[in-house]
Amino acid sequence: MIRFIDEHRDRFGVELICRVLRPAVQGFLTSRGYRSAVGRAPSARQLRDDLLVPEVARLHAENYGVYGRRKMHALMRRQGWEIGRDQTERLMRLAGVRGVRKSKRVFTTRSDKTAALPSDLVNRRFTAPAPRRLWVCDVTYVATWSGFAYVAFVTDVYSRRIVGWNVAATLRSEILPMQALDMAAWGAGGRLDGLIHHADHGSNYTAMVYTERIVELGAVPSTGTVGDSFDNAMAEAVNNLYKTELIRQQGPWRTVEQVELATLEWVWWWNNQRLHGELDMRTPVEVETAYYADLESAQSAPAGQGSR
Repeated sequence: MIRFIDEHRDRFGVELICRVLRPAVQGFLTSRGYRSAVGRAPSARQLRDDLLVPEVARLHAENYGVYGRRKMHALMRRQGWEIGRDQTERLMRLAGVRGVRKSKRVFTTRSDKTAALPSDLVNRRFTAPAPRRLWVCDVTYVATWSGFAYVAFVTDVYSRRIVGWNVAATLRSEILPMQALDMAAWGAGGRLDGLIHHADHGSNYTAMVYTERIVELGAVPSTGTVGDSFDNAMAEAVNNLYKTELIRQQGPWRTVEQVELATLEWVWWWNNQRLHGELDMRTPVEVETAYYADLESAQSAPAGQGSR
């Protein structure tokens, strides 16, 4: 109420504003109460709000403007602020920011009914004991002024890190998904022996040139049920969040190249900065770093004990 009067007092005057709004707004200030409140020193809560509201607005903007109360609360605590979840929600309202809502729309690829299909080795169990054991892959699209941009992602199930991606103006297997797979394989050292590569029945994933590349790298192909997004649910979730957090937030898009550059930045944020609720509010890079640190500690422990 104080802020409302401050914003309109020069135009209407304090007395008129209070007289007009007092009958309509329960508990509205009198002009005497307003002057008393203005002359009062700011409270400790007000001083803290003045400090934290800009910080909330800054951190929210730095994370694509998509965080809701839960992730903003976790992020504020990671920044060193002792703050509760309800207080975070109140500060977000004061800052005029809120979380983004995911779309329920799902994009599914067109299957090739003549192709021989690999078995489903995942059966909706999207868990893995370590990195580089199970990767899920899928394709989505972005409408631009110059035509469609098609986007392929390869995601490690253990850490939810996007290990490979590609943006192209075509769905051709040897261009769109294969370059994403090659990026992921390069990051893993070139060989994928024993790794399960899971995708849907889209023709770009079941094409011979693509499945041969999977086998050449040492991975084992796996596919879900035709027309059933749940059998590739994690990959679909990545697509959905990509559309929600980047594409629908920052469009319209002019060219495929513009989408590619924005996707590059978003993937880096996803892997290195974005807090994932499924990872206990950690980033994918933090999860993998912790895994390899624990592995190294476990391997070095017997050697240390033997030297005593």
